[in-house]
Amino acid sequence: MRAVIPELMPDIASFRKQTGADRWDEMWEGELHMPPAPNRSHQNLEGRLYVWLDAHWAEPHCYQVYHQINVASPGGWPNDYRIPDLVLLTPDRFHIDRDEYFEGPPRVVVEIHSPGDEAYEKLDFYARIGVPEVWIVDRDTKQPEIYILGGATYDRAAADPDGWLESPATGVRTRAEAGPKLAVQMGQREETRTLLPER
Repeated sequence: MRAVIPELMPDIASFRKQTGADRWDEMWEGELHMPPAPNRSHQNLEGRLYVWLDAHWAEPHCYQVYHQINVASPGGWPNDYRIPDLVLLTPDRFHIDRDEYFEGPPRVVVEIHSPGDEAYEKLDFYARIGVPEVWIVDRDTKQPEIYILGGATYDRAAADPDGWLESPATGVRTRAEAGPKLAVQMGQREETRTLLPER
């Protein structure tokens, strides 16, 4: 069920802040979006993917991976931001870190798509601020999609004949496997292959 509140009353905002219910709230050009907390399956996949990326992509290269960080348009904080499930940063983008939020485009953002969420609606924002790559992974099927910025819009990457999608920005390969599981691997290095979530 979708609900629209023309103006959020201060006591509701205060209650959400006191209870932590505003943790996933986003501002879309001054419009407050209040998604529900992600369920256990969503959080489990997000957490396991974070751990794998940190170990196999970030740590070996002194890159950074974060989860649930505010990503704001340049000059847009606090009236225009989204909260991807994961954010990947390479050193050329460390300067966007403002601690409470990132101002400008990370290298990659990752959205775990749950039924009824706004993962796809965020693509316009990510393109507008110049995020080179967006991954969307279906929570239930574990099917990954990679969107690559070409000009002002995204092009959806095609899988290879074996079903792998390779991220040009990171070298990470992903595909859905039976289980359902998300297979992740660094390039051609089969020793790094893992099926997520692991349990």
